[in-house]
Amino acid sequence: MDINYYEQSIFIFISSGHSILKITNLKKMDGGKLENAIFISVLLFIYKIIFPLNETITYLLINEILIFLSLFAWLRYVSQFVNPKLSRPLSLVINSGILNALIFFIISVTSWLFSESGNSVTNSNIVYVLFSTLIVFILIGALTYIFSVYKNLCFHRQKKNPKFYFNTMVVLFIIVALRASVISLKETESNLYYLDFSNFLFVVLYTTTITFIFMNSLRVAWIAFLNKKQKISLLIISIVLSILSWINFSLIYSSDFEIIRNFSPALEQIFSLTMIYGGIYFTVIFFITLFHLPTAEVIDRKSEELTSVKDLSKLMSQVFDFDELSETITNTTIKVSNSDAAWIIINKGNDIDLHAIEGIGIVDANKISKFLISSNMLSNTEVVVNNLTNINKKYTLPNSVKNIVSATLTVHNKNKGFLFAARKTNRIYEEEDSKPVGTFADFAAVALENAKLLEESLEKERLEKELDLAREVQYKILPQKNPDCKNLEIASLFIPAFEVGGDYYDFFEIDENRLAVIIADVSGKGIEAAFIMAHVKGIFSSLSKQYLNSKELLVAANSILKNNLSKKSFVTAIYGIFDFEKCTFNFSRGGHSPLIYYSKNKVNRLIPTVIGLGLDYSNKFENTLKELEIKLNNNDIIVLFTDGINESTNEDMQEFGYNRLEEVIKNNAHLSVDEISNEIMKNVTTFVKNSSQHDDITLVLLKWKSHKNLKGEN
Repeated sequence: MDINYYEQSIFIFISSGHSILKITNLKKMDGGKLENAIFISVLLFIYKIIFPLNETITYLLINEILIFLSLFAWLRYVSQFVNPKLSRPLSLVINSGILNALIFFIISVTSWLFSESGNSVTNSNIVYVLFSTLIVFILIGALTYIFSVYKNLCFHRQKKNPKFYFNTMVVLFIIVALRASVISLKETESNLYYLDFSNFLFVVLYTTTITFIFMNSLRVAWIAFLNKKQKISLLIISIVLSILSWINFSLIYSSDFEIIRNFSPALEQIFSLTMIYGGIYFTVIFFITLFHLPTAEVIDRKSEELTSVKDLSKLMSQVFDFDELSETITNTTIKVSNSDAAWIIINKGNDIDLHAIEGIGIVDANKISKFLISSNMLSNTEVVVNNLTNINKKYTLPNSVKNIVSATLTVHNKNKGFLFAARKTNRIYEEEDSKPVGTFADFAAVALENAKLLEESLEKERLEKELDLAREVQYKILPQKNPDCKNLEIASLFIPAFEVGGDYYDFFEIDENRLAVIIADVSGKGIEAAFIMAHVKGIFSSLSKQYLNSKELLVAANSILKNNLSKKSFVTAIYGIFDFEKCTFNFSRGGHSPLIYYSKNKVNRLIPTVIGLGLDYSNKFENTLKELEIKLNNNDIIVLFTDGINESTNEDMQEFGYNRLEEVIKNNAHLSVDEISNEIMKNVTTFVKNSSQHDDITLVLLKWKSHKNLKGEN
């Protein structure tokens, strides 16, 4: 075949390949890596079909370029599957071992097949070319994964970046591979120009490459992070892989296996160097792992302790149940201190409470705990008690426990209890065993405090909900608006405190000529007081229709409350009736704050003596109860209020008192009742300043307007 034809075919092949490669490089990283790798592999496959023999330097150069591009493309693609598994390096080692075994199988089988076939196939035979190309592609896939594993493990968990040493080794791989191609070409076409490397230079180059392989093989910092079980497994695997790598190296150079050599001399050299890398790497791993084994158990324990502390810290930010946390703490304590049992005790006065008992009976744990506490064998610092065998015989303690270690649960410098760990063997506790007990005791103490704070928080939340409900009840029993009366100006005010009280006021229209008014206060606070007041509202509402006399009504109400009030509860009240025809106000007081009556520029404090409702159910209540009647004049003012006004205190703990209230009423009597109410609250607010309100404030003002005044008469 004409050489010009080959050269033209090569030019077209390279040009089309270059154009397609440009297109695929525009792809994003993930999709682009695979497409580039497949494209270059297809390109290489087509090239080997068209030009199966590397007869000239041009053919050989193109062949090796495609080989290097294919290796590079598949290495980039495979690496993205290796990186995520670096957290489990042992699995990567196992995977590389499986691929080494696959390489061994392929080389062994193909060598046997072609040795049996003898000279029936040649390098130019299409069947041989197709079969050898398929085998080479499988080997390239295995090689790129193995090399990617070695690279990523070399960089894994290194404090210093070994990039320079690894990249130098890769460059040496390429130089050695190219030299192999040149030597191969020298052997086939002695009349072509080639680079002549002397044996000395080759030895130096190869020795340097092996040196860098050894240097990179020492990058095995990840071994220190394996536990003892994993290190034992790695020890066995490293022996197998080291032997397998050296066997594969010898098989590749075997005279019976020429597939890779015929396909690409550079690829054969890279394969052999990778197998040398694996042989040296796993030999180094074997010895380093062997040296790590004696300290593996201690390192595992420290690692487990740190992991447990981390897990407990995370758990404590998510779980606030003390029992659940205690169980986690005792289980972890058993694990990290190599104990057989663990439990927690909480001091409760002169007694103790046991929690999270693991590995021991509750009776035995209770008996041991009480003995150690009563015999003063525990202190406020971590204490270790060993050789309990003799003590057991003397004090008849449970024989199941031979050694014990305890640590205090300290919260705000107060001893709240102890964490115990116990062994049922004669092996005493060393320092590395006892320290974790103290560490986890601190967590138990924090868990105890968190549980307490959570309990208080839940109680506070419960009280707040209770207060909200009580406040809602209280608002519902109060009048939604004041009655509209031609003879009375009415103003009412209710300001609840942060704590719900039992303040109550109401109006009852008895008939067209009578209006009843009541103001009351239930002892105590909270939802109980609010519900009692709701009950009181029903009592007064029903009795107001039956009794036209204030004294009789309070006597009847007191009798009804006998079966509805606890011994600790009582009600204070003022109940009065306005008679619009007689221009009178008839009222009775049951232990409530005074009634303030303003008339003719004078302020009177009316305090009929009697005890509150619910304090006495005998005739004494009725006999001491008095009824007063006021003859009303134009612009007379009646003020009813609860003790939230007069008992309002300032920063100096001084009360607002009755005198200040009376002074405000007198100075503002000429105003409307709404304006007087505002003035009263303005003065109270100014007096208390920054002090908080501790009780509800209820205020009812009633200003009498006579018929003559309404008609414009004096």
